[in-house]
Amino acid sequence: MRPVRKRGSGGFHLGQAHDNPPATPEQATSRWRSFGHKEALKQRLLEEQFQLCCYSELRADEEGLGYHIEHIENKRQNPARTFDYDNLAACALDSANDLRDARLQGKAMFGGHAPGKQRACEVERFISPHYSDCSRFFAYLSDGRVVPSAALNAAEEDRARYTIELLNLNSSFLVTRRRQWWDELDHFFEGHREKGWSLSDLAAIDLLPTNRKLSRFFSVTRQFFGPLAERVLSNNASVFE
Repeated sequence: MRPVRKRGSGGFHLGQAHDNPPATPEQATSRWRSFGHKEALKQRLLEEQFQLCCYSELRADEEGLGYHIEHIENKRQNPARTFDYDNLAACALDSANDLRDARLQGKAMFGGHAPGKQRACEVERFISPHYSDCSRFFAYLSDGRVVPSAALNAAEEDRARYTIELLNLNSSFLVTRRRQWWDELDHFFEGHREKGWSLSDLAAIDLLPTNRKLSRFFSVTRQFFGPLAERVLSNNASVFE
């Protein structure tokens, strides 16, 4: 999970709606359904997220999938935050079209559409992508799974495990895609090393944005390259401003 740095307030129309927030779940659902500026808002969110899904870091557009506007705290749980820009993120999948995709049936659904997240979440346990340190809670394995980081204490590990399970981040769809990405990184890494080509240049290809777009699974790439990734990111910090 890559930290999302919020930029601005979401625009005039969202701010106007938030000035008079819903008081009940019913009002939240009704007013959100009738909010007519979702597409522009979604594009604003995707830009600040460098086109990555806020939870999975999937590039849904590269999978023929879309995104929806996710409420980190569900509308039913906290109606007053329905139009709060600091509670919103862009998340795979498109609510109107992707939920019927054959690849996502059964236990493969993930992110904001995972059954656990749809029901409710324990806010004090849930790790939000809006936390500046959210990435430290998770580690990525070469077989495609995400697990709690080994550096966590017991309470932090509980939060990481809870978040992984709630969002179904080990969905079969995501595990397969992450494993394929790890294998692709490994293939190019070995090829560059054998030929004596720059590994820093290789790492930069998928760690740095192009046209404000990052490659899929940023955190997997960052972990794969380790200290080399940290040097590349430190030397190019300005591109994320």
